[in-house]
Amino acid sequence: MAPLGPLFRLAAQLVVPVVAVLARAIPAAYGQALQNARKAGVDATEAAAPVFGKRISRSEALQVLNLTEQEAANPEVIQKQFEKYFAANDVSKGGSFYLQSKIYRAKELLTEFQEEKRREEMKQ
Repeated sequence: MAPLGPLFRLAAQLVVPVVAVLARAIPAAYGQALQNARKAGVDATEAAAPVFGKRISRSEALQVLNLTEQEAANPEVIQKQFEKYFAANDVSKGGSFYLQSKIYRAKELLTEFQEEKRREEMKQ
């Protein structure tokens, strides 16, 4: 057991400083990312949202489908833009699955917003 003692001490001497550096660097990087997001005009709640499982924002959905707020009120326009961009990024034609996913999620979000708006109008 005597030879393992120096080995563990050496490992501890390497691990402890690395953890200390990471403990300072990660919060600093996160803070900087939030500052950059604020400068770019992104809402702090959107910027602080978790990366995985995160829904896109309405403004991002409008950008993805190249729509204005007025155009987004019309479901036919949303469907037309969706079909156009989804077909243009078809994987079998050399397109991007990632972009198709973004386009699908953008349409999904805008459709949900329209349904919520209709429900609110029905309640009133």
